[in-house]
Amino acid sequence: MDNATANLKASHLKVTPQRLAIYTMLLNTKIHPTAEIIYNEIKDKYPSMSLATVYKTLASLKQANLIIELNTDNNSLRYDANTNLHAHLICNKCSNVYDYDINGEFDTIKEKIYNKTGFETENQQIYFYGTCVNCKKNY
Repeated sequence: MDNATANLKASHLKVTPQRLAIYTMLLNTKIHPTAEIIYNEIKDKYPSMSLATVYKTLASLKQANLIIELNTDNNSLRYDANTNLHAHLICNKCSNVYDYDINGEFDTIKEKIYNKTGFETENQQIYFYGTCVNCKKNY
């Protein structure tokens, strides 16, 4: 049994071909795709699948904590199967999104927040906006 199938079963989600295809695609990409990109990527293999099915599947995967949803302020939500705590670097020019592992730094930030305010964080996402290396080369 592959990781995608095992993760779906462990999360008590039915393993359908479409759900498996969507989740597997997310596990095997670093581009943080939108629902539309996912749909266009797999629609030829699953011609009866609709964009609505992709959105419903993404909602199920998110609710099961198998993916995270990114709101990158470009009018489209993006999705990431890397659910480990990490930051996202978002290029203002090309809109590409990159992962940045900040290791134990999240715990330090959460501890400082708690010590100063008493606020207990339950969930967090950190975005950094700027210009990626590729765009800097082209300008």
